[in-house]
Amino acid sequence: MPFLTVADVLRLPVITAGLPRVAAGEEQLDRTVRWVHVTELLDPASFLEGGELVLTTGMPHPSDPTQLRAYVDQLADVGVAGLVVELGRRYQQAPPELVGACRERDLPLIVLTRGVRFIEVTQTVHALILDAQGELLRRAQHVQELFTSLTLRGAEAEELVQTAADLAECPVVLENLIHHAVICAQAGRTDGQVLEAWPRRSRTAATPDRAAVSGPEGWLVAPVDERGSRWGRLIMLPLASGPPFDPEHTMILEQAATALTLARLTGRPAWDRRAHSSVLLDLLHWRYRSRTEARLRAEALGLPTTGHRLLPVVVDHTEATRGGTSVTDHLAGELPTSGVKALVGDLSERRTGLLMALARASAWQPVVERVARDLRAVFGEGVVVAVGPSVTELGEVTRSFREAEEVADAVGPASWGRAFHVASDVGLPELLYSLRDDVRVQKYVERQLGRLVQHDARHGSDLLTTLRAYLDAAGNKSIAAKHVGLSRQAFYQRLHSIERLLATNLESGAQRTQLHVALTAFEALHGHTAGHPFGEPPP
Repeated sequence: MPFLTVADVLRLPVITAGLPRVAAGEEQLDRTVRWVHVTELLDPASFLEGGELVLTTGMPHPSDPTQLRAYVDQLADVGVAGLVVELGRRYQQAPPELVGACRERDLPLIVLTRGVRFIEVTQTVHALILDAQGELLRRAQHVQELFTSLTLRGAEAEELVQTAADLAECPVVLENLIHHAVICAQAGRTDGQVLEAWPRRSRTAATPDRAAVSGPEGWLVAPVDERGSRWGRLIMLPLASGPPFDPEHTMILEQAATALTLARLTGRPAWDRRAHSSVLLDLLHWRYRSRTEARLRAEALGLPTTGHRLLPVVVDHTEATRGGTSVTDHLAGELPTSGVKALVGDLSERRTGLLMALARASAWQPVVERVARDLRAVFGEGVVVAVGPSVTELGEVTRSFREAEEVADAVGPASWGRAFHVASDVGLPELLYSLRDDVRVQKYVERQLGRLVQHDARHGSDLLTTLRAYLDAAGNKSIAAKHVGLSRQAFYQRLHSIERLLATNLESGAQRTQLHVALTAFEALHGHTAGHPFGEPPP
């Protein structure tokens, strides 16, 4: 950062010639020097604005320790960068009362043991400050042009926040009004370190009207608005070992916050939904370096993970929206009103993921059934709700989510009547439905049933229905004939035709098993209701 600090001034030749010694405020030498002010007044505070390095010979300093302490308090209250006292004219050594007062106020006190020309100090330091201010103006123009370019090409919020973090070399967090960390851009520290106990820490820092330092941790905070009202805020966190924020940090954060505000003016970016989706996908594929990082990221979005039962749910939906509202947006709006804390996000174009946090002693089935029935009422019967096993550790969510996805893949139209589905609901029809895109399954169906399908197509017959009835009756011809409404003789003739076409023996249990699997797979491939490949069952 192109700003002069007290430590920088002490390294200048014009100062080192005076053999400077730091007598107090050693930990505050990284303060920015905004200007140099030479004064011998007893009440200089009325001429100062803060950030000045005050030079004095100490000539007018009072001898009374109380008045000397009041002099130091004035300087500290106005926020000067430091006090430089030249020895030799008034003092042969720094008075203990002056040193003690500066230490109490943590004000840098520099003693020059050899005389220097103050005019040379002011000229040198002011020239460097003006150069730094010119550099700041050039940097400000560059930063403004960069964020303007990002805004004009419609950059996403993640890129805007990351750009701010890269420019400032500090972590930057975008959060909403309820203190959920929507985006966290790293710079120098991991997400885990930045987001530790995030909601609690965030509430201790107030939101100023414009970028300013706030809170006990010294965060730099800038508001992010939407159409005249507050949406959230952008927060820059100081590095533990780095210097405090300077005007360039403030300028970067203000430009980034303005770009985010403009982004919200162009529409209603689903930043919260994208944040939820990102965490859910990272959990599904376990992209975290540790369980702690995963826990902190989830908790930063408002999901309690300790002392709760975590329930992964996958929702498949054929319609992306209904009345302009997507399944994901509908769930995100409805769940909080019912008191359910959850992450809700898109896993794919037609699949929504939920990770619910429920009380360990509560039953999850009523909650899921209520969610499922609400979705089917709004978006139709084609909505499939698949539930993975509940877990108590976030590290176990990945396995449970994958099981829920496997269940969702297996649920076909034949099973749409259930409100929700779990792994135990996956039988042979569901298994074959999940394998419907496998070429080997398709070839198997063709080898087993191809001739029968072709015969029905050419002759308008329904031998497939006859075969299904026979197999469902476990080979009992009388029951099967009655089910399809045929005489036993007519039914027997159809069975002989099937045996001839397929070159099989229907009396063989093994042969019937093969045909049963093939016919179930055929129904899965063609989306028919199980047991009735050509429509509804006869009355």
